[in-house]
Amino acid sequence: MACHGLIGVKPRVEIPPSEIGCGHYGCSHYKRRCKIIAPCCNEIFDCRFCHNESKNSIEVKLADWHDISRHDVKRVICSLCGTEQDVQQMCINCGVCMGRYFCSKCKFFDDDLSKKQFHCDECGICRNGGVENMFHCNTCGFCYSSYLKDKHKCMEKAMHTNCPICFEFLFDTTKAIALLACGHNMHLGCIRQLQQRLMYACPVCSKSFCDMSVIWEKVDEIIESRPMPEEYQNVKIWILCNDCVETSEVSFHTMALKCPKCKSYNTRRTQAAPAEPAASAESAESAAPAESDASSSSSRVE
Repeated sequence: MACHGLIGVKPRVEIPPSEIGCGHYGCSHYKRRCKIIAPCCNEIFDCRFCHNESKNSIEVKLADWHDISRHDVKRVICSLCGTEQDVQQMCINCGVCMGRYFCSKCKFFDDDLSKKQFHCDECGICRNGGVENMFHCNTCGFCYSSYLKDKHKCMEKAMHTNCPICFEFLFDTTKAIALLACGHNMHLGCIRQLQQRLMYACPVCSKSFCDMSVIWEKVDEIIESRPMPEEYQNVKIWILCNDCVETSEVSFHTMALKCPKCKSYNTRRTQAAPAEPAASAESAESAAPAESDASSSSSRVE
């Protein structure tokens, strides 16, 4: 008996709402299936970063520049059916999931779950990396990798500042951040740009942000091979080391000036020796002439 089944026809597969259109909508910042309505200007954007880039561009008058607060967003538009609605994960019209990750506190949607997003109540915003892999430092006011829990230098609100290279606010940046040993922070990409230009000192405090011992050994060899002229060999000058913050008197050389304490060449020339500490009350009193009670009391250091 002949078989009359349809050959080559694939059975219809039902796509769950969470996967319909996933990865095909959004912007360069986020993959999501909705757009936001900015409450500040009532305009439609893919995300708050798109809004901020548009409203803070050189084509806009400086007086009109402004950012949008993620928490102020009240309305969104489904990218599949175009329905305007309150902020929620599922579209009220077509039922599509507008973001596989959704945070009702931040009004945040994202289809890329590989970021391992989670909401940090202390930061007040969503972070990437997985809540099991991160911890919140109350002093710095930021979420770090658990690897850095006892290894980073705490500074009060360390991340509530701008990157010293590109001046982007670090607290809610989407770019990778580098934590320097000195306690200052900046974008990892900005650090790499400095290194490409052979700059290895923190632009905030001037401390070296990587191991420079090999470089200093090379400088030692160069200076040894290029002695100063005889009339300059006994010239002494005062320097301040940017790495150990010690002031020292060293021999003058045109190539570089080495700190005798930590052996670093990351130094700067100072005008004079460090000021002597103020004399104590007892030493000042004993050094004063004892002509009268008035002269004795006037010489005391308060």
